[in-house]
Amino acid sequence: MRKPPDLPKLIAGIRASDRASLAQAITLVESRAPKHRAPARELMQAILPNTGGALRVGLTGTPGAGKSTFIEALGMMLCGRGKKVAVLAVDPSSSRTGGSILGDKTRMEDLARHENAFIRPSPSGNSLGGVAARTREALLLCEAAGYDVILVETVGVGQSETAVRTMTDFFLLLQIAGAGDELQGIKKGVIELADAIVVNKADGDNKMRAKLAKVEYTKVLHFLHPFTPGWKPKALTCSALNCEGIERVWQLIEGFRDQLTESGVFEARRREQNVDWFDSLLQSIVMERYRAEHGQQIQRMATAVKDGQMPVSVALDALLGD
Repeated sequence: MRKPPDLPKLIAGIRASDRASLAQAITLVESRAPKHRAPARELMQAILPNTGGALRVGLTGTPGAGKSTFIEALGMMLCGRGKKVAVLAVDPSSSRTGGSILGDKTRMEDLARHENAFIRPSPSGNSLGGVAARTREALLLCEAAGYDVILVETVGVGQSETAVRTMTDFFLLLQIAGAGDELQGIKKGVIELADAIVVNKADGDNKMRAKLAKVEYTKVLHFLHPFTPGWKPKALTCSALNCEGIERVWQLIEGFRDQLTESGVFEARRREQNVDWFDSLLQSIVMERYRAEHGQQIQRMATAVKDGQMPVSVALDALLGD
C-alpha cells in the first residue's frame, strides 16, 4: 500500500461486505508505515460500532492434523447454510528471511471460491502467540463486514497459544491418532486452554484408533481444570476429508455459545479480552518506541553481552538505569 486509502470509500465498502475493501483495510492496519497509522486508527474507530456480532473460533493442532481440510469442511458447511465465514490463517514466517508461503488459499480451494467466504493468510512475523500481530484488528474488520463466523488458524502447537485463546470465544485443538503416543507432541498447557479436542482423520483403517484416542483425551480432560468457567471440555472425532462428524463439532460450538451467553460468561470474557488486547498492544508500542529512541545504546549493550564482557542482567540494569 503506497498511500493511505480514501477512508470514507473504504469504510463504505467494508459495510457493504466488499471483499476487496476488506482485504485493503486489513492491509492498512497491518502496515508498519508511519503514514498509515493515523488512517488505520480512524478506520478502527469508525467500524467499532459494527463489531462484536460474530462467533470467534480459534483452531490449533499438531502439524499434519488436517487443520486446513477441517476448516474448509466446516466453512463449506456453514456457507451452504447461508452463513458468512472468514478465515484468518497465519502462516509461519521464516526465521531467516521473515517471509512466508501464505498458501492457505491453495489448501482451501473450494472455500476460497465461495461467495460467502473470505480467507486472509498472514505471516506470523515475530509474534510469539502463533498469530499475526494485527489479527485482532483483522477480526474486528471481518465482523464489521458482516461475517457470522470467524475462524483463526494458528501456526500450530509448539508456540504459545495463549494469544489466540485471548481473542476468540471457543478454542479447538485438532489432533490425529495413530502417530504414536497420543499425548506426545502436545503440551499440557495447550490442552488446558482447549474447549474441545477433535480427533481428525477418523476414517478407513484409522477409525478405531481415532475412537481410542478420543477415549484417552476424554480421560485427560476429566482431570484438568477447564479454562472456561461453567463449561466441561469435550473430545470428539471427525473425518474432515469425508465431511463426517463436522456437524457434531459445530453443534458443540453453538451449544457452548448458547450456554455461556445465558450464564453471562460469554460477554464477560469479551470484555476481559479487550483489556488483554490493550495490555499486549501497550507493551508492543512501548518496546517499539524505546528501541527507536535508544537504538544505539541497546546495540552497545547487546554487543557487550555477545562478547562476554557483561552479564545480561547487568546490561539490562545499565540500559534501564536501575
